[in-house]
Amino acid sequence: MKPIELVADAQSTGRLDAWLAAQCGELSRTAVQNLIEQGAVTADGAPVNKKDKVRPGALYRVEVPDPAPIEAQPQDIPLEIVYEDDDLLVVNKPKGMVVHPAPGNPDKTMVNALLYHCAGRLSGVGGAIRPGIVHRIDKDTSGLLVVAKNDATHQALTEQMSVHSIHRVYHAVVYGNLREDEGFVEGWLGRDPKNRKKMAVLPQRASGAKYAYTSWRVLERFGKFTYIACKLKTGRTHQIRVHMASLGHPLAGDEVYGPRNVIKNLGGQCLHAKELGFVHPATGTWMQFDSPLPPYFTDYLNRLRKENPV
Repeated sequence: MKPIELVADAQSTGRLDAWLAAQCGELSRTAVQNLIEQGAVTADGAPVNKKDKVRPGALYRVEVPDPAPIEAQPQDIPLEIVYEDDDLLVVNKPKGMVVHPAPGNPDKTMVNALLYHCAGRLSGVGGAIRPGIVHRIDKDTSGLLVVAKNDATHQALTEQMSVHSIHRVYHAVVYGNLREDEGFVEGWLGRDPKNRKKMAVLPQRASGAKYAYTSWRVLERFGKFTYIACKLKTGRTHQIRVHMASLGHPLAGDEVYGPRNVIKNLGGQCLHAKELGFVHPATGTWMQFDSPLPPYFTDYLNRLRKENPV
């Protein structure tokens, strides 16, 4: 893997291991400490200690070893299949399930379950780790995903994604009372330069910035919270979460973009991929699906309704 080089600016303070972990989204603080102990981290060419403080102006170089290869294996994990034919299937992902294997989540993912259910008959376009995966949703987001069983289907669905013709609507609960009944957010998204574990709204010409558009509509108001529907034109990483947070209305339960006193009993952001529509690549038929809100979401809405009676 290519070394990571970072220059600490004048505002950089605190322990070096914590600062490096915040800058390198793919590395945990423990991983950074291990690399320091192995002599894989230097400051202006000299080895560092994990208890060192950040030195503004210093050039830090982190030699990250190539990750061990991950090979997805079939696992007998229950799946909620909404629709299936010879070319594709639509699944309803539960909250807390990772879509595909990655460092830290090598198995028990949706891909492992799909490989078992489909006996390995999935599109290879996404590679060995993401077979059949046309689009993803975050671990703590629930809802609908379309999965391709062959390369032709995968490529056709990817083309629909690229021209923004796939219909995707998410339901969410956000902090605060949105001023308007509907609106949109248009902004370029990319890695947060101050914290590589997060995404952020960036200037259009910033390195790695990608165009993103989210429209939203109010469904119900609860004073300090609002229940909304968000329609995606693009599908960037953490798009709804970052766009709503940029408006000052982060998602309830969001531990990354929400307030420090996050709502823990939601188990992550209150976000559900509710509607999914696309043209079937083989038949040319428009197909649309709607996923009922899961219990964690309806329970929270009912609680808000009790606390804010009309």
